[in-house]
Amino acid sequence: MDDDDDADAAATLVKQAFGESSDEEGGQLGGLEAPEGSERERLPHRSTPRRSPTWAPIEEIDGLWLCGDFLSPEQQHSLLSAVEEEGWFIEASHNQAMRFGSLPAWATGLSNSIREAVLLGDLVPGFELSNADAYEDSSLFPILPFELLGREPLFDQLIVNLYQPGEGICAHVDLMRFGDGIAIVSLESPCIMHFTQVEDMRIGSKGENGRQPMSKVPVYLAPGSLVIMSGDARYRWKHEINRKPGFQVWQGQELDQKRRISITLRKLSIAE
Repeated sequence: MDDDDDADAAATLVKQAFGESSDEEGGQLGGLEAPEGSERERLPHRSTPRRSPTWAPIEEIDGLWLCGDFLSPEQQHSLLSAVEEEGWFIEASHNQAMRFGSLPAWATGLSNSIREAVLLGDLVPGFELSNADAYEDSSLFPILPFELLGREPLFDQLIVNLYQPGEGICAHVDLMRFGDGIAIVSLESPCIMHFTQVEDMRIGSKGENGRQPMSKVPVYLAPGSLVIMSGDARYRWKHEINRKPGFQVWQGQELDQKRRISITLRKLSIAE
């Protein structure tokens, strides 16, 4: 496929996903508009130039991509308000909510924004030059394979978790009832997510670069960041968040832990 065909394919997919107005200025997160008369509608609005989020591959793990600037502070506030208005966490004992099939309007809007970020976002400088060969089969959409990016809906399962300081999640691979391509959006407190290669993939083997796989790969998740896992990252690596003292250290500094909300979007597997 030549460059013109690549550009045409990308443009077609953008139109299918977002219609003709996807270039509209303002940079507002799709689907997060407040209903008429709500408190969020009265929040002050600043018109800002549309920005392209920047994607960085986690080099140790194939299929793991981080978009550290996915949501602006205003968008984070809007998304957090939408989550809080659901009323899921009014009682202190409730810290998780799940939805299947038909998702809230704000979650559908978030899914659309994720697709748009994958299609239109920028790659970190130097990526295309240094990694072109490794991604030759998916050069048009290296962040998420075309067959996943073009599915409808992109996601149909939502899980929202609320973590108080010190609370995290054990190392795991998401259940096989969910398909490839998982997105995680972080709100409020920053944290470190650690990735560990699944044991049976490590026994007696070395990575393609001839090195023994790392025991843990830390990834810093800032508020408003987005992580996408597909392929090896989704199936061959466990991910965890250990927020006990001593584990949330980044660049030599212990993170100041506060309440954290994570929004995970997945696609249910189609029954054979």
